[in-house]
Amino acid sequence: MGRKARIGITRDMFDREGKFYTPGPGLRLLDEMSDVEWEMFPEFLPEITPEQIRDFDMVISLKSRWTKQSLAGNKQLLSVHRSGVGYDEVNILDLTGAGVILCNTPISVRRPLATAIIAFLLALSLRMMAKDKLIRQGRWTERTGYLGLGLVGRTLGSIGVGGIGHEMFRLARPFNMKHIACDPYVKPETVVDADIRLVDVDTVLSESDFLNISCPFNEETHHLIGAGELRKMKKTAFLVNTARGPIVDEAALIRALREGWIQGAGIDVFEQEPIPPDNPLLKMDNVIVTPHSLGWTDEVWRNKWEENLGQISHIICGEVPEALVNREGWDKPEFQSRLKKFRESLA
Repeated sequence: MGRKARIGITRDMFDREGKFYTPGPGLRLLDEMSDVEWEMFPEFLPEITPEQIRDFDMVISLKSRWTKQSLAGNKQLLSVHRSGVGYDEVNILDLTGAGVILCNTPISVRRPLATAIIAFLLALSLRMMAKDKLIRQGRWTERTGYLGLGLVGRTLGSIGVGGIGHEMFRLARPFNMKHIACDPYVKPETVVDADIRLVDVDTVLSESDFLNISCPFNEETHHLIGAGELRKMKKTAFLVNTARGPIVDEAALIRALREGWIQGAGIDVFEQEPIPPDNPLLKMDNVIVTPHSLGWTDEVWRNKWEENLGQISHIICGEVPEALVNREGWDKPEFQSRLKKFRESLA
């Protein structure tokens, strides 16, 4: 009788006592898979070590970094399953070089994150937080001084129009806004269903009334939005970032909000997380801040786990999993040899 596939789960999905706190049916779904057995990492380390992944065939990972050192000497690990769409914690070249594939969960986060962006758009345009404060402070009579901004005919722009950005525009269609975006990896014919006009980055910056950030974080996009870019925006514009904090130069953003280069912002991600309590963004009335979780719903966590475990089942069957980030890793002889040995050990 063969063995079961061994799945490791990084410790950041558990609390200090080892209790699974991540929302969703993850462990129950794992327990229902008769051909796998799972184990929690004994401790959380900022960077995965070879000792942590020893004897595992696959690992479901959340926050920990993966580097060349993480995989040193490992001849068993087949795949890393990143819970979420971003994978800036993972050095993809190191993973591929070590014969390991990476999967993420882009489908599961598409609608919830797009909905979160729309929530920011509506809250900012209606000045919802300011009006909430008015009524809580007994300042009802001041309400006429806090007019909202109508959306019809305004311009919604996005830097990045992949799955999340595309879905955001589709959800925004009933608002009758103008849709523009820049994305060097997207062709015009793929976004016609959401009435998106692809333009250059300067056009997106200068014409958007609401500017959304939905691009991956990497070396090219670090501080993609800095002082120069913020000065190109309308003074009446709003910035929304639910992607990654370092895509925006936070110091420049703080200055822009203080000095009126732009009107306001909705920020779910920050350069330093958790955000320090003395960060000036927390004291600004023209900013809505949330703790990198605005898109966290029962829906997103359920779908993340279903997507992760579907990928694991495909690999066990020797099939290419969905949302495979580094297809070149799957095709490497080293990986295929490892996969063959793994499947023979299950037989």
